[in-house]
Amino acid sequence: MTITCFIRYEIDPFGKAAFEQYARAWGQAIPRCGADLMGYYAPHEGSATTAYAAYSIESLAAYEAYRARLAADPAGKANYEFARREKFILKEDRVFLKLVSAPHGPRQVFRTDVTVKEEIEA
Repeated sequence: MTITCFIRYEIDPFGKAAFEQYARAWGQAIPRCGADLMGYYAPHEGSATTAYAAYSIESLAAYEAYRARLAADPAGKANYEFARREKFILKEDRVFLKLVSAPHGPRQVFRTDVTVKEEIEA
């Protein structure tokens, strides 16, 4: 069973650029250390202080080994230090969830480029 770690960050609203740099660095280190990174998400609209990350891993035991590898990884160490030094992360919460809705049906494709005139004539 695969589990997914969702991380909710509270970031300094003036630290968005630093958070984005931090996220890009994890884009290389996390997969190299053994987790399947879905991505980091920075504020875009709405809250200026809430950001997220999500990655999957095989189990909590695999997570513990992954965290040790990440802490020993040179890029991981540098990124942890960058966050500590710049202080743009104010709070970080992790939750581990499992997918229970699979299998999913195919995504329906909708035509969105239809004008009102074309719609009326159809």
